[in-house]
Amino acid sequence: MSDVVVQVARRILLPMALLFSVMVALGLLVTRVLAKSWPFTVEDTVNRELAADRTPGWNDVSLVFSTLASTQLIVVVTVLVALVLRLVLHRWREPLFLCAAVSAQALIFLFTTMVIDRQRPAVEHMDSSPPTSSFPSGHTSAATALYVGIAVLLALRARSTPARIAWWSLLVVVPVGVALTRMYRGMHHPSDVVASFLNGGTCVAIMARAVLDRTRTWDRAKLPVGRSGDDVAPAAASAG
Repeated sequence: MSDVVVQVARRILLPMALLFSVMVALGLLVTRVLAKSWPFTVEDTVNRELAADRTPGWNDVSLVFSTLASTQLIVVVTVLVALVLRLVLHRWREPLFLCAAVSAQALIFLFTTMVIDRQRPAVEHMDSSPPTSSFPSGHTSAATALYVGIAVLLALRARSTPARIAWWSLLVVVPVGVALTRMYRGMHHPSDVVASFLNGGTCVAIMARAVLDRTRTWDRAKLPVGRSGDDVAPAAASAG
């Protein structure tokens, strides 16, 4: 087995398997072990209060945030940002990181919903319910991976601390708004969106460590992540 395959398994597949195990364990705690314990016994109350406070204005705002995390828009934004990163930076590391983070959270979300069966809140649903469990929230998880992932890339290239803070403040608002929106629209319980922050954020951390860290190597040639044959060819020719 090649060194690259071993490194991918150790740095990406194993952490993802552990994350999946944690997500399933949390789902079982929420739906079975602690379902009749505080604070999960008051989740329905939170959803009912949010539903009771709906207004036309907030309905429109919630629709905007919910749309920002829709599957179609997440895919389009991920592809477009990845293409821009490739054209601007002339390397694959950053676009690969973003695509991998978004894809990883989607896989963890999908497999978790196949194991955990949780009904959606007992309030009026403002959106059509997809055929997946309420746990976790796919919208929140995807928004966290995408927009936090973009924040990571922009913060790394920012030249000042205020600029880094600005990027983080601007982009982290989106997944937080999506989480509140999904509860407001009656689609998820509070614990669903909290678990989704864990899923999306951990996938960003896993891929950042595996792909963006230039000090890490993937094979015996000790090539940093993202270096290609074109990058080392001129140096080799010069040495020759």
